[in-house]
Formats: sequence, C-alpha cells, structure tokens
Amino acid sequence: MNGTANAKERPLVVAVSINGERSKDANPHIPVGHDEIVATALSCYDAGASIIHCHNTSTALSGREAADDYLASWRRIRAERPDALWYPTLTRDGCHDLDHIKIIDDEIGLEFACCDPGSVGLSSLGADGIPMGGYYTNSYEQIRSSLEQLAARRLGPQLAIFEPGYLRTVLAYHGAGTLPPGAVINLYFGGPYGLSTRQSPSFGLPPTRNALLAYLDMMDGVDLPWTVSVWGGDIFKTDLPRMAIELGGHLQIGLESHFDPEDKPTNEDQIRAAHRLAEQAGRPVADRAATLQAWRAAKT
Repeated sequence: MNGTANAKERPLVVAVSINGERSKDANPHIPVGHDEIVATALSCYDAGASIIHCHNTSTALSGREAADDYLASWRRIRAERPDALWYPTLTRDGCHDLDHIKIIDDEIGLEFACCDPGSVGLSSLGADGIPMGGYYTNSYEQIRSSLEQLAARRLGPQLAIFEPGYLRTVLAYHGAGTLPPGAVINLYFGGPYGLSTRQSPSFGLPPTRNALLAYLDMMDGVDLPWTVSVWGGDIFKTDLPRMAIELGGHLQIGLESHFDPEDKPTNEDQIRAAHRLAEQAGRPVADRAATLQAWRAAKT
C-alpha cells in the first residue's frame, strides 16, 4: 500500500490550518485580526507545528490588497521565525487568481501555495430537510493555469481533495509528468458539520477507515505525500490520525477544519494531540528541514 514502507522512519508533518473562514462563533480560539494571527502562529510553532496554513482577514481581497493583508501578519512572524514554513489560501476567485501569491513570494518567499483541482457542491439542509446550496468551481483551464504558474515559481501545490474526482485530475497530471515538484495531496474528509456550524449534508467521503483506504487504493504505486483532515468534525475522534501515522501519511489539523458544538480546543491542543499519537507510534515529528525533505519542495 502507498506509503507503508519504513513509515516509522519518516518524520510526521503536522500541518496546522489555524483559522480559515470560521469565526469566533464557531470557536472563540480562532485567531481573527493581525495581532491574534501573529500570536497564534508563533505559539503553534512553539507547540510543534511543522507548517502553518493561514487565511488573511478576508478572502474577498485580491491582488496587492490581499498580499498586504497577509504581509501585515507574516512579516512580523518571519521577524521572529525567519525560517517558518507557511502558506496562504486562495481568494474567492479560487484558482483563477494567484496575484497575491506572487507578491507574497516576491517579498518574503514561499515554498507552497494552494490549488483546488476541481469543483464541489456545498450545501445545507432547508426547512424541508432537502439539501440546498451551490458549487465551488474551478474549471480545468483554471487548474491548468494555476499549476503552470506554481511550477514556474517552483512553489509546491497544496492540493485540496474535496472528493475523489479531484484526485483523479491530480493523478492525470502526475501520469503526464506535469505535476509540479513539491505537490502534496491533502485528503479532505467531510464530517457531520462540513463547512457549517450545524449538521448538514457534507462533501466527499466520510472520515472512516474504508474511505481512507479507498483514496490510498487510487494512489497505489504513486509516491506522493498525503495528509488527512476532517472538516466539520473532530479528527481525533476518528481512526484517521492513527492510520495516517502508521501508513506513512501526515496530518492536517487546526481550527479551520475542526468543529464541535461543545468541545472548543485551541490550535495548540490539536498539535499536542498529534504529538502524543506520533510518540505512541514511535514516529518523529518533522521540523522545517524534514518537512521540505518529506514534501520534496526545497527551493534553490
């Protein structure tokens, strides 16, 4: 099975998505605003995060405005942690708009950037119990352009896999030899709350053992690094973290994806939980150098 060989010798990357689009109504510990983002990021590195994924204060911003909004936090973080690994998200235009990525890369440097290689329906239940919602779309032309731009900048694509069709597209690029170096497969499993704060029809596959095995079957013979995450649920109440650690995968945790109506952990709580599982399995946690080696994305 993909990734099982010498799994215990592979440092575990603990990727932490610290905020996302969720508000303090979902969890009071979600960092909002530049000061909270700076404090949370530094605290997460101290707690043992290998790499951080962060949103700025609004994905409605684009271009220079979006870049400046990120830089207001990340110049300060880099002043304290010059080698800190992190990557920003996309704007609301998805893969169509990477202008802010280029500016940030030019001004403080990046190793990774996002690409969402597909389209997915996002819904909630109406009063009659029927799913209602819309689609988050990225055309095949946009996906191609995004990957070409990331390859030109030598940025490893962080590939969000909302559902199996996304992975089929990525594997087609891999088979054609055109997937940029440093690509990471981020497997998104839909928890009971999805991207919402109430129970609703989620997206993609559920956070179960069989669902992860189905994805690994699709990647059989393909040596690409992969992570697991649960959106709208608690990943540590599933089998996925232990399976990923045992099978040579990595963890994507944090308050962007986590939601529970009662339990309100901090990002640091989640990092400590990941470290405990890694220690129990005898697998080291990756530092900056080990993360770049594991994800094969060092820029020269």
